[in-house]
Amino acid sequence: MESDEIKLDTPVTTVIRQRPLPGKAERYEAWLKEIVPIAQTFAGHQGVNVIRPHGNSDAYTIILHFDTVANLRRWLDSETRMRLIAEIQPFLNEAEAIDVRTGLEFWFTPPDSGPKHAKPYKQYLVTLSAIFPLTMLVPFLLRPLFQGLPLLGLPGISHLIVAAIIVALMVYVIMPRYIRAVSGWLFK
Repeated sequence: MESDEIKLDTPVTTVIRQRPLPGKAERYEAWLKEIVPIAQTFAGHQGVNVIRPHGNSDAYTIILHFDTVANLRRWLDSETRMRLIAEIQPFLNEAEAIDVRTGLEFWFTPPDSGPKHAKPYKQYLVTLSAIFPLTMLVPFLLRPLFQGLPLLGLPGISHLIVAAIIVALMVYVIMPRYIRAVSGWLFK
């Protein structure tokens, strides 16, 4: 983790790759059911996505979202996590790989391919297909609010509110799930 380059109060996404030994996936799945709820109790935890092996990969990818780098570090360095990692380590093919990302680049970087990224046209299509419906739905749903409070309906203010809601939905709700759903095509 390149902590000197990352501000401690920045929202952060962490991609953790772990590869269970052949025949140990069931044990690993049981371990996941134990560690995920525990991680969710730590301050600043904002969600987790588990991408199970697909294609030729045997890697599990755990995507953790924390509100700040400091809170992420509390979880990663906690005695609780260290104990749980020690429990599963004998069942892993290699040490886990942890990649901390503060921007949106995690959307389009495949979990187990090193520096390879999704092709730009695929990034474009996925992003467009997620944002386009939101640009119609969010303003429509907010129209009564803007009509009821004319100050919020002013062009600069209403556009800021709409953009803020769309970005929040993209970052925290839609893209983590959407990328997982289309990952087979996206990273092909």
